[in-house]
Amino acid sequence: MTTDVVWRRGWAGLWALLSAGVIVGCSGASPVGASGAGEAASARRSEESALVFAAAEAPVAAQTVSLPVQVTVLEPEREIETGEWLWNADGAPDAATQIVVDLAAQKIYVYRGTVQVGRSTINYGADNKPTPTGTFRILQKKRHHISNLYGAPMPYMLRLTMDGIAIHASPVEDGAATHGCIGLPDGFAALLFAEAGVGTRVTITNGGDVSLGDVA
Repeated sequence: MTTDVVWRRGWAGLWALLSAGVIVGCSGASPVGASGAGEAASARRSEESALVFAAAEAPVAAQTVSLPVQVTVLEPEREIETGEWLWNADGAPDAATQIVVDLAAQKIYVYRGTVQVGRSTINYGADNKPTPTGTFRILQKKRHHISNLYGAPMPYMLRLTMDGIAIHASPVEDGAATHGCIGLPDGFAALLFAEAGVGTRVTITNGGDVSLGDVA
């Protein structure tokens, strides 16, 4: 793959929101270990976006397995720091999109087949509201979403469970955490929202290897 990659650092601000969520959602980032949860600043209202639903699917237990196929890593020598991300889909195959979240590494990886097209640093759940591990399918996509529980914006929301766990844009900063969701830099979240669809597989692990060779 070419070395002409898209790179961003830091938080560019939350996107404008209008429609309130109809199912429980997660809040924005808050300091790890702090009492209570700091909510992301309210964004100005915008047009209502489309809401896409899929039938709920219970997650299955995460499995730690050896990689059975050759995986192409995007810019393997490039280290990314908190708030940074990489994305380059040039030359990637027309294959199923797969998402892997590694809580131990504090990173998310996006693949088409076995070719990595993006990776980013993340925020994840605080100790009292941990991010669940396992294998999930994206159940719902919503460009503009507001948490029913916390009233906080969740732009580019990709729902993983019906009780509020999702992937969405959130300030990715040192010492920050979510209420169980996976928080992404907004630029990366926008690209992932366009890349993934309802039904895309998401595997959340805590340091284990994940098989990429058995996804339809």
